[in-house]
Amino acid sequence: MGMSQLVVTAVLVEGRSKSEVARDYGVSRRWVITLVERYLAEGDAGLQPRPRRPLHSPNRTGKDIEDSIVALRKELERDGHEAGAATIAFHLQQRHGVSPAVSTIWRILSARGFVTPQPHKRPKSSYIRFQAEQPNERWQSDITHWQLADRTDVEILNILDDHSRLCVGSDARLVFKARDINNSFDQAVAAYGNPASLLSDNGAVFTGRYRGTGRVALEVTLHARGISFRHCRPYIHRPAARSNASTKPSKSGSPISPEPQPSPNYKPSSTPSAPTTTPCAHTAH
Repeated sequence: MGMSQLVVTAVLVEGRSKSEVARDYGVSRRWVITLVERYLAEGDAGLQPRPRRPLHSPNRTGKDIEDSIVALRKELERDGHEAGAATIAFHLQQRHGVSPAVSTIWRILSARGFVTPQPHKRPKSSYIRFQAEQPNERWQSDITHWQLADRTDVEILNILDDHSRLCVGSDARLVFKARDINNSFDQAVAAYGNPASLLSDNGAVFTGRYRGTGRVALEVTLHARGISFRHCRPYIHRPAARSNASTKPSKSGSPISPEPQPSPNYKPSSTPSAPTTTPCAHTAH
């Protein structure tokens, strides 16, 4: 016998008060009253669990609109036209003067079985953000471009500790070559020790893996020291890392000098702040 039957039996058969029954069974008095009323009106059927889904959903698209979207989808496909969510939204706007959002149309088409899942088109924003748990667990290296006051273009290499966001190395040159990357990495290691792994994009100065040109200087160094080297997907020249705001003030906040003196060995004026946790040297296994 379920709780509902016990409560109703206690009230109607045993003749106990609703308040007493509610107190003894640890339920609300309102619920006891509701159960008794349902039983008197419907019998045993009134004691069956009822769905908690709301009777009305104000934000849900009406069934007539869903049917119109499906019909328009079939019509466009039959006539050989593009039948995506954006196209359907356009035609609904033209015919009826109003249209649901493109995302709503896409969800309706998916629910009706018109959309085939394509995981390879997953947006980058949906990937889980990575953050190293320990100092020196992973470093990130990336080259950005900047223009000096005299319009000279320079490249800026930043090497960051992914745990603390400490900038362990920062250099600037007119053009970086593979040996320059390796030298900058060695300087960072001399100050903070070897990282367990390094992350970079697939630029030719970082790796020759995807170009059939053998290993570049940095790859040779990392391999010799047992440091894991990871990259983004092939030919995606952007590191899969969180954005770093530590370098922005040194760029956007730099005053424009009327007589700039650019140098191939120019370094950003800002000095990286000390980390809250002192990096420790690891050796990758």
